[in-house]
Amino acid sequence: MTDHDWSDVPAALARLAADPGARAVFGAAAHGFVLDPPLTGPELTELEEQLGVPLPAGYRSFLRQAGRGGAGPAYGLFPVRRVDGRWRWEGDGADLTDLAALARPFAHTGAFNPADALPPPPDEGDYDSAAALEAAEDAYQEEYDRVVYAPEHSVGLLYLCHLGCALREALVVTGPARGQMWADDSADGGGYRPLRDDDGRPLDFARWYRRWLTAALVELGPGPADSRRRPAGDRGDPHGATPS
Repeated sequence: MTDHDWSDVPAALARLAADPGARAVFGAAAHGFVLDPPLTGPELTELEEQLGVPLPAGYRSFLRQAGRGGAGPAYGLFPVRRVDGRWRWEGDGADLTDLAALARPFAHTGAFNPADALPPPPDEGDYDSAAALEAAEDAYQEEYDRVVYAPEHSVGLLYLCHLGCALREALVVTGPARGQMWADDSADGGGYRPLRDDDGRPLDFARWYRRWLTAALVELGPGPADSRRRPAGDRGDPHGATPS
């Protein structure tokens, strides 16, 4: 299990929160560069016991050291909260995570699109009336939704982020791609794909989060010398640790 150091994150977020220019960072108004408090050790233990699977190392250490949600890519990191004795993630699309099935493996290692299994949509030239075409289109849409949005496609995925327009990003908790961040572009007809850095390597949670944080600081512009240093875990390799 890889160790991750998040000790630099509070200062970096505080700098962003204090600078009016940081409001231009996409999604900043939703989270204000503020993280909810970290989980305690007993809270994390209870969470993983309820899930029936340990969380990947990078995200697990973030929950303990940095925060349980809030400031993060796009509209922010979905917070995990305890409600009526049960832990759950909250946010636009957080309910796409099947907590009861999170310990089941996400079977994929490469991009896939469930829509590829569907026939072409109805063609107007094949129907002799507007009513017949409309009926065919309705039937096709029903089948499209059944196939593309079937819950089995996202088994083993923990949804963590909403990009708008129903596009979301998720962490693979179980399966051969464990520890990687994936995009769910189903709402755009794009299916699922692993997120990659500029070198084509799959992004784990730590590199995914730090890439956002570094980009936000760069967008803000130069600050004091000590605040322009690369975040811990980002030295020598702009994308940090490998998936775990």
